Amino acid sequence: MTNIYSNILQSKANNEKLLAILLDPDKIELNTLDLLIKKISQSPATHIFIGGSLVENNILDELVILLKKQLDLPIILFPGNPSQISSLADGILFLSLISGRNPDFLIEHQVKSAPILKKTQLEIISTGYILIESGTKTAVERVSKTNPLDRNNPDLALATAQAGEMLGNKLIYLEAGSGAKQAVPLEMIKKVAQNIKIPLLVGGGIIDLQGIQKAYDSGADLVVIGTAFENDVDFFNK
Repeated sequence: MTNIYSNILQSKANNEKLLAILLDPDKIELNTLDLLIKKISQSPATHIFIGGSLVENNILDELVILLKKQLDLPIILFPGNPSQISSLADGILFLSLISGRNPDFLIEHQVKSAPILKKTQLEIISTGYILIESGTKTAVERVSKTNPLDRNNPDLALATAQAGEMLGNKLIYLEAGSGAKQAVPLEMIKKVAQNIKIPLLVGGGIIDLQGIQKAYDSGADLVVIGTAFENDVDFFNK
């Protein structure tokens, strides 16, 4: 699987909306994976993201292998730290938490990851990761020890996204966080989408299909669904 980013750009140019299902290895039991894969294959997903804030088990490589055997979708790593890299995936979101000021998540983890990534064939997609206040303290906030941006300040989110674009990020990811009580505000999505040229990803706190459509209508190019699908594998059938 190659040219992941080129395909995302082409979809944006054609106004074709994309959907990623985010799988957290810590929340997956391999003995039930066949059912999970069946539900993914029946869904409108265009990409699979794999990762989490912690990832304490050791099934990452095995999970990627099993997914690739049964799904013809790009498998993209969404890592919280350098230990969450598998050379067996197709690509990786090379994240920088630009909403925070913790140097570990701005550059330190990236420095540690670079020698590892140079030895792989992974497609590396630099991504400006922006955490948005969501009504609860999310795992990303706890692990990264950073504060999310004020959900009522779309101008700050826009300036942060534009800074990420100017720094050379290929994607901007507006994230409310895993288990968020509130999704990223639609006004914020719209403001950012209208004022950057690179693709915009949105995730966290989306609990139904209407939420996905509203994010698309506001300008999201790719929506990420994690917790809602984890809690109900029939999410897309409703």
